[in-house]
Amino acid sequence: MRISDLGEFGLIELIQQWTQPTTAQNPAGEGLCRLTLGNGDDAAAGTFPHHPVTEFYTTDTMVDGVHFTSATTPWRDLGWKALASNISDVAAMGGQPAWALVTLGLPGATAVHDIAELYAGMNEICTEYGAQIIGGDLVSSPVTFITVALTGVTRGPTMTRSDAQPGHQVAVSGPVGGSAAGLQLLLNNSNPDTPPDNPLIALHRRPHPHVAAGKALAAAGVPVAMDVSDGLAADLGKLCKSSSVAARINTPNIPVVDALKTTYPTRWLDLALYGGEDYVLLFTAPPDVMSAAVKSVKSAAIIGEIVPGPPGQVAIMDASGSAIDTTGAGWDHFTNASAPTNAHQPQTSPA
Repeated sequence: MRISDLGEFGLIELIQQWTQPTTAQNPAGEGLCRLTLGNGDDAAAGTFPHHPVTEFYTTDTMVDGVHFTSATTPWRDLGWKALASNISDVAAMGGQPAWALVTLGLPGATAVHDIAELYAGMNEICTEYGAQIIGGDLVSSPVTFITVALTGVTRGPTMTRSDAQPGHQVAVSGPVGGSAAGLQLLLNNSNPDTPPDNPLIALHRRPHPHVAAGKALAAAGVPVAMDVSDGLAADLGKLCKSSSVAARINTPNIPVVDALKTTYPTRWLDLALYGGEDYVLLFTAPPDVMSAAVKSVKSAAIIGEIVPGPPGQVAIMDASGSAIDTTGAGWDHFTNASAPTNAHQPQTSPA
């Protein structure tokens, strides 16, 4: 059955069924906020019974042919990833994801089964991270797109990307480069039913935002964080520009999964630096705070330091401490417009 057979309101009724909260869900965790009016009215409503809390608001859009294709992303995994990017933004602030609004642009020939799979994937990640879909919008579109707006909350301190200082150490909360490597494998074998048993493909299709790590870092006193979505080097450059500082990355300290080096032995560093869509956290802190932070996040690794210099400049250093030339670039929606279609396609040469 196609959605054109159901019509807008028939599809809305199905979406309301697909997004009913389950007993396994605990939206907004820790009782920080309570939904008082859910999906089905002109707007959803909620209360914040335990003030003071800080609220976060983020949104992201995925467009067919730009951020994903059916050749590399099944509908259920697309639903997961559409929420993952937003949840990761909240994690970078030290927050707990809460409520999501989902807007879909769909061609009329889209199969109802595909949209059911999309919402199944969104419900899976919501259940895992304590979020809830509470509404959204539907429009007819010549190309499929998904826009998610997500709220988040915290009672604790908020991390930002604008307070990095010279002398801060730079760290990441987990391995990088795996998602980009998984994308490369999928592009080389463009079968949407490829089983995700390869660890690199799993990292690309089902990224796990570092929400618990974000809370632990904020509690440890880390002042600066952002998520790695457009590539490690590019995102560190953004952080440095926001803080009017420069940085150095020590490449031997960059954490990667073993499968990245074994699968792409000559390209792993470019994929780690410029691949994107890892959704780990990039953070900076004074050495004493960093020591406590990396103890609280077992997968974290210190990879460099903040230094004085031109705002946004990032030097890439080899094992001997010498700067190395790199040709990669992080994802940019407009300068990468002519690149092969897919999310955060790494700008490196084929293996």
